[in-house]
Amino acid sequence: MKKLLLYSFTCLSLAALLTSCSSKGGNSSSKTGIPYADRKSKNNQSGAFAVATQYKRAPGPGLIPIEGGVLVVGGSAIEVPGVEPNIYNYKRQVTVPSFYMDETEVSNTDWLEYLHWIRYNYPEDREFYYNELPDTLVWRRALSYNEPYVDNYLRHPAYRDYPVVGVSWEQASRYCEWRTSRANEFILREKGILTDYKTLAGNGKSNTATTAAATPKPDKPFNTDAYLNGQYDDKGKNAPIDYNTKSGAATSTAGGTAAPASGGKNNQPRRTATLEDGVIMQPYRLPTEAEWEYAALGLIGNTEYENINQNKIYPWNGLGVSSAKKKTRGMIQANFKRAPGDYMGVGGSLNDKGDLTVPVIQYAPNDFGLYNMAGNVNEWVNDVYRTGTFTDADAFNPYRGNYFTNKKLEDSQSGKIALDKYGNPIKENAYAGRKQTWAEKQAQAKRSDSISKSTDPQSPVASTSYQADQRGYRDRQNILLNEEGVTLVNDKSRVYKGGSWNDMAYWLNPATRRFMQQDESSAEVGFRCAMTMLGAPEISTAGKRNFKNPPQKPYRVSRGK
Repeated sequence: MKKLLLYSFTCLSLAALLTSCSSKGGNSSSKTGIPYADRKSKNNQSGAFAVATQYKRAPGPGLIPIEGGVLVVGGSAIEVPGVEPNIYNYKRQVTVPSFYMDETEVSNTDWLEYLHWIRYNYPEDREFYYNELPDTLVWRRALSYNEPYVDNYLRHPAYRDYPVVGVSWEQASRYCEWRTSRANEFILREKGILTDYKTLAGNGKSNTATTAAATPKPDKPFNTDAYLNGQYDDKGKNAPIDYNTKSGAATSTAGGTAAPASGGKNNQPRRTATLEDGVIMQPYRLPTEAEWEYAALGLIGNTEYENINQNKIYPWNGLGVSSAKKKTRGMIQANFKRAPGDYMGVGGSLNDKGDLTVPVIQYAPNDFGLYNMAGNVNEWVNDVYRTGTFTDADAFNPYRGNYFTNKKLEDSQSGKIALDKYGNPIKENAYAGRKQTWAEKQAQAKRSDSISKSTDPQSPVASTSYQADQRGYRDRQNILLNEEGVTLVNDKSRVYKGGSWNDMAYWLNPATRRFMQQDESSAEVGFRCAMTMLGAPEISTAGKRNFKNPPQKPYRVSRGK
């Protein structure tokens, strides 16, 4: 009887250990108890489930984290005597999730890097290069001698750290897409998940005729979306092990191209990295208007235990535009036009140290660590302009500008996506606002396959009532006419914010907003990029009160003697 009780107690204890340990996560399933696949494990079997248990998030190059929170959009707006009240602001409380944002505006050097990449990879494609050139003629004025800026501002090293201007919203958006793929490619090659740069250049230790022949030579430059879809067949020495393929077997990509197993212990097959691996960064993009206003205001420096002890009119504290600190007292804290005709102060005492623009790192950063969130250049944001955006938009992460698209399929059977001549996915209108049934998906694939490849990518691929273009959704004032009855606001009107070297102090207030057509540019408008932050919104727990949660331990069972 004692033996039976002892045996029962042992079994119950073991079951409790299985349940308690596995429920805390770690290196095994909390629901089945089955160990996850891991390089260090000796018991990995084909079909094992791999989980990125060591993932640690970090901002992409050039970005800094912005911890989100509550924002009263338009809350910092002020009325200035002699200036028309900003009728485009609507005070409303919203929540902005945490995100990443460029520390500085994109500079001339940054844009020249983009142009260099185009010229290197597409030396014969003059149209591509020309389309991405900023419009340097934005400096030209009929009654001003600005020709030196037309010729020199973009390229001369004297202006290498100055913000790029003459860039349209469309060009800025394409730059974000390019930057995403270049940054991801760099990460993957540095980690050896793709063929590393030394081997690719023929300078590595494995520089042999065999290796050189085996190294894939892609037809088009690396694209993040195509890679994630399995259409970039390049597996470096540190590519993830494919536990779902038997050792020695060939894997296949979404495009149907066979990829032989490569290297590794026990000749284990390799695969491309996926989102589940936590290596691929989120796309760079333009910030939303709410994100930009939240980041520019920087109230985090004035907040303690959810209490904002001082509001702001500008990205810095105080009611004025000059510094109150002893060492810099009286100095202007941004680059703007102080009065009609006064762009930089008096000779011998140039107060804001700039005539037109200034370097992207100048003056003190705001409490988030962002430079020039007021003055220097206005900045494009992602939103389509409407006077009543914040009346209509959601209270969480408000944004107007959604145009839902799918990646066009080249082969519906294999899932291979269609790419343009530059290797970028071709987009088409989204088919539905919900997950389609399998039958609907197959019917949609047949309809898509029947359409000619020459069809306009933006045209609908099926007769559906779903509206992919949501830019005018719940829009109470969708048009604005001038005196001649010409539409001033439409779905291509994009917001810019922040004030510039050619603006009065009124426009330095983060709540102010103006608009311009997305294919237009100006000597007073530049941009910076942002990136979505995934996971918990709290950036740092240091010095903050927290519930004490039990530590997560790997699944272990001790059977005893």
